[in-house]
Amino acid sequence: MFEIEIDRSFSAAHQLKGYDGDCRNLHGHNYEVTVTVEADTLNEVGIALDFKKLKAALDEVITPYDHHNLSELPDFQEINPTSEVLARTIYRKMSALLNDGNVKVARVRIGESASSRLTYSE
Repeated sequence: MFEIEIDRSFSAAHQLKGYDGDCRNLHGHNYEVTVTVEADTLNEVGIALDFKKLKAALDEVITPYDHHNLSELPDFQEINPTSEVLARTIYRKMSALLNDGNVKVARVRIGESASSRLTYSE
């Protein structure tokens, strides 16, 4: 089994409706996103998944979030854009773009600060 991993970052604001604390107010984070994919086999060149393809897929998913208020975006109209929800949303979008029988998104890690991060997988 091969694991391929990339990191990207973006800045965005959000607010957590119904939260009893400061996070109910509009505030921002410099999010760090790590995506890990797994592959069982290599192609004829010896590559499990080209880093360029993985980076392009993640850029496609997170670019609409960069420098926006996540709470106002369609992906988060029904649920607060918590780090948990953000990680699950990115995981599912990346899976739709990449999962092909050999390659599978294994997990997405979101860091909203240097000391706070979580991981989502299915």
